[in-house]
Amino acid sequence: MKRIITSPNAPKAVGPYSQAVLADNTLYISGQLPINPETGLVPETIEEQTAQSLKNVGAILAEAGFTFSDVVKSTVLLADMNDFAAMNAVYAQTYAELPPARVCYQVAKLPLGVKVEIDTIAIKG
Repeated sequence: MKRIITSPNAPKAVGPYSQAVLADNTLYISGQLPINPETGLVPETIEEQTAQSLKNVGAILAEAGFTFSDVVKSTVLLADMNDFAAMNAVYAQTYAELPPARVCYQVAKLPLGVKVEIDTIAIKG
């Protein structure tokens, strides 16, 4: 059974996709841009953007009844791989214990000119 998950505490989808889809016990969260859902603004630094993207992921996890400890895989997209260490330092604070599997890519361009986008897969049970 598939259920669409939408959190008012994360940015609305900007295209024909859902914030997240819950299929059985697996939650698939679409790439989260570092948009503050209250203001619509994007922070400036890679550290602030990483923190906001993870905050958006956390809001969607919570909406579906999950936590960061349920996350099994993340994909991080960076506009500039030179931001890897700074992004990683912030990311490590969220996943201090039992971090999920992860890949990180540099991409040619991200929506709205942001520096980072993070998608996530979480499993319950």
